[in-house]
Amino acid sequence: MTIQQAKDLRSWIEVTNESDFPLFNLPLGVFSIDDETARCGTRIGDTAIDLGGMQQLGYFSDLDLPDDIFVQETLNDFISLGKNTHRNWRKRMMEIFDKDNGSLRNNAAHRQEVLHPVSEIQMMMPVFVQDYTDFYSSREHATNVGIMFRGKENALMPNWLHIPVGYHGRSSSIVVSGVDIHRPKGQQLPADAETPVFGPSKMMDFELEMAFITTDGKPMGHRITAEEAEDYIFGMVVFNDWSARDIQKWEYVPLGPFLGKNFGSSISPWIVTLDALDIFRCASPEQNPKPLPYLQTAGEHTFDINLEVTIAPKGENDTTVCRSNFKYLYWNMAQQLAHHTVNGCNINAGDMMASGTISGPTEDSFGSMLELCWKGTKPIPMKDGSERKFLQDHDTVIMKAHCEKEGFRLGFGEVRSTIIPAIND
Repeated sequence: MTIQQAKDLRSWIEVTNESDFPLFNLPLGVFSIDDETARCGTRIGDTAIDLGGMQQLGYFSDLDLPDDIFVQETLNDFISLGKNTHRNWRKRMMEIFDKDNGSLRNNAAHRQEVLHPVSEIQMMMPVFVQDYTDFYSSREHATNVGIMFRGKENALMPNWLHIPVGYHGRSSSIVVSGVDIHRPKGQQLPADAETPVFGPSKMMDFELEMAFITTDGKPMGHRITAEEAEDYIFGMVVFNDWSARDIQKWEYVPLGPFLGKNFGSSISPWIVTLDALDIFRCASPEQNPKPLPYLQTAGEHTFDINLEVTIAPKGENDTTVCRSNFKYLYWNMAQQLAHHTVNGCNINAGDMMASGTISGPTEDSFGSMLELCWKGTKPIPMKDGSERKFLQDHDTVIMKAHCEKEGFRLGFGEVRSTIIPAIND
């Protein structure tokens, strides 16, 4: 589908031009109403749509779907049905909500049952994340961090330009937007000290990332090639990979991040499918040296997604601290998944794979406080007159992502989370 064809799609549900959720988007999520049973849904404009209710009312009778597929607490079972089913559902939804289709539009009782203002719902984790991998795929971010800690001559490690570096993270602490994050405690080594101390992190940071969610993969022992990788990617969310920099600095040699990362990560609640993003494809950065054959991709495998981070101190207006773009990533998702599985590692529906911090070429596009403040040497002014080197208790971090081209926009909404004080136990 072209941009113009996407623009021409009009729903009988009102959608403003500034909305992230036109009819063409149709993201998927899980929500509840008045803390009642969870239900799988989608969104058009400011209206949430109960897919389980629609199925019970017969609107998907022409699709080969299990009877209870949308009456679940997660989307994992639907994701397991595969790309063809996802696309057939998407096509059917576009038909039902087209401005000229009256099947649901003209049935007031059905509308009341399945349509809900987004202001009246509570968003929940959209998937059960069995496994989570965090990559390190932004050359600008890796270079910045390398310069800070190793100097310009050794900024990138010898393997970085040859493989999508990653590590296996903690899935149990991934939470949906709106869930507060306690400041973590752990060991830190103060400057000029010889022995560590224990206490709340003093260098709390965000990391601006995106994450993709997989479908079921191949049996253990079989790899997913770069050419077929997108067939195993369901969709994407905005991902805030919280980091305690002082804890991380003390622990990360020799095995990498541990307690400085696993205390929490936050995601946006609506999963945007690759089919919705397809019209925003663009070229990836040039890769030199040329990757090994199993990592080589032809065509456009990344997306022009605008990213923004703001910080709001308690009771104050938010200040924009970063504007970046997903297209800056050196290693694309197809390469990440191909590398992840090249040794025969299997994947499951609902697995989450984060991009790593997405930094751009300019200082205002750096995707973490560590870079924006250059290890605390360049404080960022807030609108209330205060400054930030790292995040303070009761700071709220808001990340947003959207695509826009030729006057047509779709997006992810936001992931919003507040840092609250460490628990004294």
